[in-house]
Parts: sequence; C-alpha cells; structure tokens
Amino acid sequence: MLNIFYGDMKEAVYNTAAYFKYDYEDNWITDPFVKKMIKDVDQSIVLDSGVIDSPVLGKIPPTGLSGGVKTLILVKFEKNKIFNASTCGDNCAKWLLKIAETEDRTINLRHLMKFEVEPFDIRILNTNEIVHTMEELVSIAGEFV
Repeated sequence: MLNIFYGDMKEAVYNTAAYFKYDYEDNWITDPFVKKMIKDVDQSIVLDSGVIDSPVLGKIPPTGLSGGVKTLILVKFEKNKIFNASTCGDNCAKWLLKIAETEDRTINLRHLMKFEVEPFDIRILNTNEIVHTMEELVSIAGEFV
C-alpha cells in the first residue's frame, strides 16, 4: 500500500537529486520496471546502465533524468527511506501506486498529487485513514497542504 504523509516530515529525504546522484546503482537503471517508468515519464530509452537516449537532451547519464523519475527509482529501491515526492508530477502518480502494489512504501508530499487510476488504496498517515478516490483524498489531504 502507498502511505503518504502530507506537509513537513523531518525524516524525509528532500534533496532527492543529490541523494540519487551519490547512491543510485547501475543495475537499477537496467531493471525492466525502471525502463518502463523512464520511457513513460521522460519519453526516454535506456541504452545501458550509464546512457539514456532522451528525445530532448540526446544521450544523457542517469543523473540527467527528470527529478520525478529519479525519485520514483529511489522509492522503488530504497525501501527503508522516505522521499519527498513533490519532485514528481502527476504523471508519476500511477507509478507510485504500482511500486506500492507488492510492498508498502511511504512518501512525503507537500502538494496534492492527482491519482487518476481509481479506485486505489492510499493510507494518509496524518490521520491514518485509507482512501480510495481523489474526492476522499482531497477532503483529508487538503487540510495539510
């Protein structure tokens, strides 16, 4: 299940770009699930662990990926960390849910992310309530952002 804490969270990693730069592993980039995320969110193709073909930027290293994709990769592989997912756009929402389908994940948000795939199961940690629609999510999370 995806767990979300809205607002300030002292244990969350806020600078996901710096964390990614120094902590990502090459095999993360070539993971089939990650390749699909990169293709969907950044419209880029992983050529190998160190080179991604971006239609906008050309050949880039993994550190050149968007902040959203880098955060998604961290959420997938750094299971015991909590990341600020406000670096993610709404196009990352479905991937957060997919990552959390098989294992619980916790993220921190400072904005209302739009989860278009309904119904979903999201626990809002601020109130410990589980919501299944955007209407339910907004009515609770709106109090905290």
